[in-house]
Amino acid sequence: MVKVGFICEGKTERKIVESEKFQQLLRRLGIECVKPVIDIKGSGNLLPENLKESLALLEANDAEKVLLLTDLDEDACITVTKERITSAENRVIVVAVRKIEAWFLADSTTLSTLLKEAFDFDKPEAEEVPFQTLKSIFIEKQNRGIGVKDIFAARMLKYGFSIDRPPAIPIALVRLIF
Repeated sequence: MVKVGFICEGKTERKIVESEKFQQLLRRLGIECVKPVIDIKGSGNLLPENLKESLALLEANDAEKVLLLTDLDEDACITVTKERITSAENRVIVVAVRKIEAWFLADSTTLSTLLKEAFDFDKPEAEEVPFQTLKSIFIEKQNRGIGVKDIFAARMLKYGFSIDRPPAIPIALVRLIF
């Protein structure tokens, strides 16, 4: 088993990493999640000078590799985001093309359960603000909103959200780590 620490941009990413389904996926892939999963509280904090303490904590807890999870946000491209954060041999930077909430838009199974009707969203990564899109969908279909991001993330996880539905994600995760 490879011991991997996670540093997340925010609460949503942290909830996903800490979820039982994600932890099961990691174990199936031969990955042990080093605790704690760190919420760096915003992509602006994913800078070398702000990461030192978190990296030291994960390395002290025997992390062999560290995955940093972030969004593209306003950066021009993934390369710019990765260069801003910088990398090292034992670090992997994973950048969601827009926002992590696009993963929720892509999960037709869980959204169908929550909306109580068949649901499929075409091109979730093309959405500028996927969380706002999710809010609009729930207001339109259920006459109610979805709360704040981390509460909605917890709800998605409770009703079955998992990143391993699209089969390429676990394979990509393994390739990143090994």
